[in-house]
Amino acid sequence: MSLQQDLENRSGNQCELCVSTNNLSVYEVKPKLTGGGGVDGSLLACETCVDQIENPENTDANHWRCLNDSMWSEFRAVKVVAWRMLHRLKKEGWPQDLLDMMYLEDGDIRFAKESGDHLDESEKIIHRDANGAILQAGDSVVLIKDLKVKGSSMVAKQGTAVRRISLDHENAKYIEGKVGPTQIVIITDYVKKMAEKE
Repeated sequence: MSLQQDLENRSGNQCELCVSTNNLSVYEVKPKLTGGGGVDGSLLACETCVDQIENPENTDANHWRCLNDSMWSEFRAVKVVAWRMLHRLKKEGWPQDLLDMMYLEDGDIRFAKESGDHLDESEKIIHRDANGAILQAGDSVVLIKDLKVKGSSMVAKQGTAVRRISLDHENAKYIEGKVGPTQIVIITDYVKKMAEKE
């Protein structure tokens, strides 16, 4: 069975956020590396919900009153998106009441925060590489100088590719990624974003 069919069966052919039955499609919750994609990391969503998730300027707060019901979903992807949207809308007042009632496991909270989607535009920390290009979770970067790894004798060499980075949501200068088997924190001034095809 396809992912779309699995999600249609799970949801009863309706948007898992607002229960609309129009223009439904698979929405993969980002970032894939920490849990998005596949049945567990996807949901069936209508065009209206997807548009407002991806384009915050189109957000109609009243549309999202549907989260009063969908936030109780047993499915991880639905809960994560509900949590992100409630955070994004918390200035409205009522979303904060729902957030106060909502419970997510620690792993789900980490996944929910990974994209930064829950932050208002004014709160977002933007990570930029040495050239000023915006870095996002899941991007690949290349080191532009040799870096001594704190607490070890290892040196990460200039030219080393670090794939599928994660972002520090409290410091715009820090990203994390694996060099060989070791997970390290890297300062963004010492990396250059790799093009998709590199």
